[in-house]
Amino acid sequence: MDESTKEREILKVMRQVLGSVIKEITPPPGIRHPLSAKTIEDVRICLGLIAARERELAERDGIEPERPFFADDPQAAKVIPMSNIGKIKKTEESGD
Repeated sequence: MDESTKEREILKVMRQVLGSVIKEITPPPGIRHPLSAKTIEDVRICLGLIAARERELAERDGIEPERPFFADDPQAAKVIPMSNIGKIKKTEESGD
């Protein structure tokens, strides 16, 4: 494992741990947050620094940066039923 890969892995784990801590300590709506405003801002800064470094490493190494996605986001890939695979190819060959 080269140094760049190790650094990317460290950053990924740090981001995941901070995310888990945030999820666990976030109170239900209407209840005061247990962290001070300064601590919350420090966590935001940490997450921003992690994201910035991940982008730098990805750009330097020519890797597409990982981006979050939601279940209802349109997918880039189109699913074609297997039963249509032969039909599509035959139609293209016949020029129809």
